[in-house]
Amino acid sequence: MPELRKNHITTGWNIIASERGKRPNDYRRQPDKKEESDCPFCEGHEQETPLEVFALRAEGSQPNKPGWRVRVVPNKFPALSLEGKAVLKQEGLFNWIPGVGRHEVVVDTPRHDGFINKLSDEELKDVLVTLKLRILDAQKDPGLKYVQIFKNYGPEAGASRIHPHTQLIALPVVPQTIRDELLTAYEYFQETEHCLFCDTIQQEKEKKLRIVSENDAFICFAPFSSRVPFELHILPVSHYANYEHTDEEELFSLAQILKSTITTLKKVLKDPPYNLLIHTAPHCAVAKIDPKVACNCYHWHIEILPVLTRIAGFELGTGMFINPTPPEIAAKYLRESNENSTI
Repeated sequence: MPELRKNHITTGWNIIASERGKRPNDYRRQPDKKEESDCPFCEGHEQETPLEVFALRAEGSQPNKPGWRVRVVPNKFPALSLEGKAVLKQEGLFNWIPGVGRHEVVVDTPRHDGFINKLSDEELKDVLVTLKLRILDAQKDPGLKYVQIFKNYGPEAGASRIHPHTQLIALPVVPQTIRDELLTAYEYFQETEHCLFCDTIQQEKEKKLRIVSENDAFICFAPFSSRVPFELHILPVSHYANYEHTDEEELFSLAQILKSTITTLKKVLKDPPYNLLIHTAPHCAVAKIDPKVACNCYHWHIEILPVLTRIAGFELGTGMFINPTPPEIAAKYLRESNENSTI
């Protein structure tokens, strides 16, 4: 029988349509068309992108030349502009802010086929360190309130380029999704003096129904009220509100579990398109919750959402999702496929 489940982390009700019981092989899709033209993200094509703003490079190599391991450039078609000031304006009932912010592309690797499952743990750690450093750099601008990091893998997930890359958009506001997560976590903390995310980890460890994998520093599980089939969350086991406060040793552990997770998804679901999101605590006050309070109640995390179903009228009308694969079943398939699983 279908169930309506509420996931406090993603702050919404969703329908788990267990009677549909979709298995991995039920999600059939057409292979992606391969990019034929020259790739501006490949090593040796640096002149085809905007000038880099950051790079991890071999000693002695020059900016905007070969020799880089990870390279960051402004998006050629940015969603927000670097010019101007983000001053709130009002027109009657309506508020608006000039679209000031940053939109950067992090080119994960010089290799055109260097997807997460093909990178070494050290190479993937370099990407994760770069993301941390770009967040810290964006926080120097007092007009920017939140940094959203995301990866679109595959055209069906919104990727316009095959070459592995991640995007960063620094915003002059805190997105409503992050506000909702933070306020829910704050209310829970006020009632219990516990972190909602830490308690969720503890409950998942006790039940062992939805855990896919874990190591000393991180845990990966299918959330109780998964919005889409095979949705996964990765959280640090220790309490951290901000991704950018994670040290390099922990980022190496994150690289290991992230690589394992993506490799398993690729194997079980035949290389699905997906969106990967990093949710971290805002570095500004939100609804009278200052960053110091947020450090106690919020817990940064990664959300991975395979694109296996379509969003249609019901989802748009209600904000609820219909998931035909219960998270317990999804986790079981992934766990059994994961050779490194300890569960």
